[in-house]
Amino acid sequence: MQAHEIMKADVIKVTEQESIRSVIGKFIEHQISGLPVVNERNQLVAYISDGDIMRFIGKHKDIIIDTFYYVNVIKGDDDEFEQRTQKALDLNVMSIARKKVIKVAWDEEAENIAAVLGNKRIKKLPVEKDGVLVGIISRGDVIRHSFKSLL
Repeated sequence: MQAHEIMKADVIKVTEQESIRSVIGKFIEHQISGLPVVNERNQLVAYISDGDIMRFIGKHKDIIIDTFYYVNVIKGDDDEFEQRTQKALDLNVMSIARKKVIKVAWDEEAENIAAVLGNKRIKKLPVEKDGVLVGIISRGDVIRHSFKSLL
């Protein structure tokens, strides 16, 4: 069984010009937790997840760098939580999204897809064919297709 037999071809996605407000809106509307980010040619350029947004709005503590010659303090957050969440809404998706995207080819075998999802501890994998986003596969998709005929 290959990726194109398991994947969902109707991919909910955002473009690289959209804001986090748009991302959050799609998360809520479609009850999802991650989206591929594409350019105008539908090529995958990044991936944004709820975890990426949590890391942005979560509290950032001061970091102290103590070397032999000097001590440097990198200041954490001055903003309150509500201010950080409000600020996040107007950011461009590319300012938070991960640019290094784990993805699979259209003809990748299901056992390899299962291994990637399990070993990398990710929920979804974008599927590409000829450099263009053509689908997405979730852990649930692999489970359903792998075990359906065995039950």
